[in-house]
Amino acid sequence: MSQAPKPPRAAAMRPRPISEIQRWDGECDVIVVGFGAAGASAAIEAADAGARVILVEVASGSGGTSAMAGGDIYLGGNGGTEVQRANGFEDDTEDFFRYMMMAGGPDADEERVRLYADGALAHFEWLKAQGVPYRNTYIPGKPVMPGTGDCLILSGSEYAWPFRDEARPCPRGHLPEAIGETGGFMLLDKLARRVHALGVEVRFQTRARALVVDASNRVGGLVVVTDGEEKALRARNGVILCAGGFALNEDMLRQYAPIRQRFANDGLSGGYDDGSGIRLGMSVGGAAIHMDELFLTLPFYPPESHVKGILVNDKGARFINEDAYGGRVAHYIASQIGDRFFLLVDDVIFKQPSPYSKIEIAAVGSTWEEVERELGLPSGCLVSTVEVYNRHAAKGEDPLFHKHDSWLKPLDEPPFAALACHLKQAYYPFFTLGGLRVRPTGEVLTTDGDAISGLYAAGRTACGLPRWGKGYSSGMSLGDCTFFGRKAGKQAATSPLA
Repeated sequence: MSQAPKPPRAAAMRPRPISEIQRWDGECDVIVVGFGAAGASAAIEAADAGARVILVEVASGSGGTSAMAGGDIYLGGNGGTEVQRANGFEDDTEDFFRYMMMAGGPDADEERVRLYADGALAHFEWLKAQGVPYRNTYIPGKPVMPGTGDCLILSGSEYAWPFRDEARPCPRGHLPEAIGETGGFMLLDKLARRVHALGVEVRFQTRARALVVDASNRVGGLVVVTDGEEKALRARNGVILCAGGFALNEDMLRQYAPIRQRFANDGLSGGYDDGSGIRLGMSVGGAAIHMDELFLTLPFYPPESHVKGILVNDKGARFINEDAYGGRVAHYIASQIGDRFFLLVDDVIFKQPSPYSKIEIAAVGSTWEEVERELGLPSGCLVSTVEVYNRHAAKGEDPLFHKHDSWLKPLDEPPFAALACHLKQAYYPFFTLGGLRVRPTGEVLTTDGDAISGLYAAGRTACGLPRWGKGYSSGMSLGDCTFFGRKAGKQAATSPLA
């Protein structure tokens, strides 16, 4: 993983009074900070609305962390996208809405979810209009970044309990037509081409240092650093912060998301998720919410046959239905006491885990008693767990955790194995979900719920649709970044400072 540069000093993030600005080194209507999916979408929409836009990016090129993703975007509703309908799926808007509300957790933003559920179909058409290609093809099962160029996948917990009981299941992950794990790169390439075609002024290798405010705390510009030199940029309408999350800022993670200390690997990032956008917003009174929430996953599938196994803790007890999305499973792992966790499989479903998962074989035996002894677990605990599971699975039931019957199989064909999914050993990718509190149209809010004039945020700098790790589905972040990045861009473009 890329190492983050040292975050800017706290003092440097303090807002700069407009009275201290000697001259402007550039003027526009809207300044966008960050050239990932959110920033690109905001810049496109603002420019389309007639605004003059300056986009600043700390790296030497576009993409950000979004370009590292698989590229899938969570879409549906209104009867389904053309890809869903072409493959026999009808996705009712209310089912889509209910699923997204469950995925958002106890503090799901209902207004935001409603806008997304109602507008996702039109957003899919917008993505295609920007040049993003999609095939009308579907891959069943639980593929993770298949890289085949096919489009539609099950990318969440749609068929898993308790989600399936509240919303009719439907596959909603839409991947661009990209070969290999390049879907995110393709998405950002198409958006970046559109940004340049619209005449947006882009300044690379430019770090945002401070917001410029007037005596009423209205944000009207940005102080940046390029080649070691400070420059001031004026924004007649305001500034949109799209600078990513804080997955590489260990100080912020320690302060806000201590669960990160439970696993050893670095966060997922294009190299600049240092929390600077969030801290800029906080410097002028912006409230940050759900800063403890992470996207976190354990890649124990593929191979997807391992979903038919069972996960146990260091007491040999199950704690989650294993057919849930990998991110939900990982959060239930991290919520347990202890660091040792095992995926139990028999000979029929065993596949060698991929090397990047860092999942190793912890024990093998001809009986589950042998596996239990080799793992050093309390006598009888693991054996009892497997016996109860096998007895019900043989009848197509899982009364304890409600795994879907399509993934139920007794673990009764030796040899048996336990795969180590230990928190300090296996690879648990993560990025942050918390960020600035914003309206759906992007205005940054204070703790009292008041909008900060001239300041907007989108993407992982804001706390948007995905705000609860146990409900995350793949594609929600890019969906949130692009959809609400557009909302922020349009709002800023049409709202000049008074």
